[in-house]
Amino acid sequence: MSVDTVSLTGWGRTSPTTAVRFRPRTYEEAAAVVRGRGPRGVVARGLGRSPGDAAQNAGGSVLDLTGLARIGAVDPAAGVVRCDAGVSLERLLRVLLPQGLLPPVVPGTGRLTVGGAIASDLPGPDHRRSGSFARHVSALELLTADGEVRTVLPGTALFDATAGGLGLTGVILGATLRLRRVGSALMSVSTERAGDLDELLARFTAGGDRMPYASAWIDLMARGRSTGRGILTRGEHAPPPVRPAHAGRTRLLPRAGAGRGRSSAPGPLSGLFGALPPLPGALLGPGPAALYNAARYRGAPRARAGEPRPLSAFFHGPDAFPEPHALYGRGGLVRYRFTVGYGQEETLHRVVRRIAARRSPAVRAVLHRFGTADPGLLSFAAPGWSLALDLPAALPGLGRFLDGVDEEVAAAGGRVCLAADSRMRPETAAAMYPGLAEFRELRARLDPAGAFRSDLSRRLGL
Repeated sequence: MSVDTVSLTGWGRTSPTTAVRFRPRTYEEAAAVVRGRGPRGVVARGLGRSPGDAAQNAGGSVLDLTGLARIGAVDPAAGVVRCDAGVSLERLLRVLLPQGLLPPVVPGTGRLTVGGAIASDLPGPDHRRSGSFARHVSALELLTADGEVRTVLPGTALFDATAGGLGLTGVILGATLRLRRVGSALMSVSTERAGDLDELLARFTAGGDRMPYASAWIDLMARGRSTGRGILTRGEHAPPPVRPAHAGRTRLLPRAGAGRGRSSAPGPLSGLFGALPPLPGALLGPGPAALYNAARYRGAPRARAGEPRPLSAFFHGPDAFPEPHALYGRGGLVRYRFTVGYGQEETLHRVVRRIAARRSPAVRAVLHRFGTADPGLLSFAAPGWSLALDLPAALPGLGRFLDGVDEEVAAAGGRVCLAADSRMRPETAAAMYPGLAEFRELRARLDPAGAFRSDLSRRLGL
């Protein structure tokens, strides 16, 4: 097991803190770190894709689980796989897809771990049909504060606290996942433009759930009658005979390491999660960002149906491009993701108008529809609309502005995503998450000494 002292940030590269990082290769090595932890505790970390500070632990220990990356035997008949928590979703797809299998929930990047997907209880673009990631976990191995490994099953209080619990109930070491059967590695994709937010919401709901995957990019720079205009993308798994004209030279899954240099992936509208082509950082001012968004909107088809597209380009479009941090300057980026319930569309309208009026250079903004709430005590997804956007952390007055948006979301009964957060206030989190009191009580009972801690848990009093 390697050990070093490092400065760590989340994917947004804000608020770096220093910790001792351990890289275990076995469950026994991970357990030894938990038993020998210092007074500042320990938190698990995967590939560092959490935008905020959920996987940082200032002055304490961090367990880097990327060395625990074994994939066990796949059982196609039962539709299950058992794997370590450090396995990336990108690698898992490479193993499963040739066998006609897929995790039922596919988030917007393959560059995160199975453990991170469970600890964040990530929703996908088909949440109304499939729920969030942890709903499809049939068992998990959890390293608890006493240094023991427990098998935790759905329906138990510990499972519900761990799903979406951000690593604060223990270290997820492995999981058994239920899988979905698919006919091919291609998607059939439909795209349409909407001239404003009302039209976009109407188009979203008019299609129902006929195509299970749906997401929309919103132009948050547009104002006036065009406020909230966007591009709606839907998809379903294509039957085996469908092939694009250039199938002979199209990779259904990207090569390992793809996206770290020049990309041959489709253009900026290729993905369900708002893929962006590389842009010089100097372009990210209000004027250039507005021009870029306008070009992106007008470059999309008014309506196009049945377009065959590789699965990786559909779900993981952003992975095909270099990391976008250069866009946001040295201060990094703030990802703000919130949800408000159905019937609270006016709150969504007000937030979109506030962002547009402020002229914040937002080039990534993704809208989803959520279905039934997941059982995790701190799970983010709940019935309603979810909007995720990235903003430069160095924007003057950004913290104060987002505090105001927090209040508006909370007043509408909505919530801000903890897994993406880097700046919310503790009283706001308590108001948004009714399960927080139960979560704290369970933690106090199972981990009275506070073995598991993070910068986020201290900041929000989790």
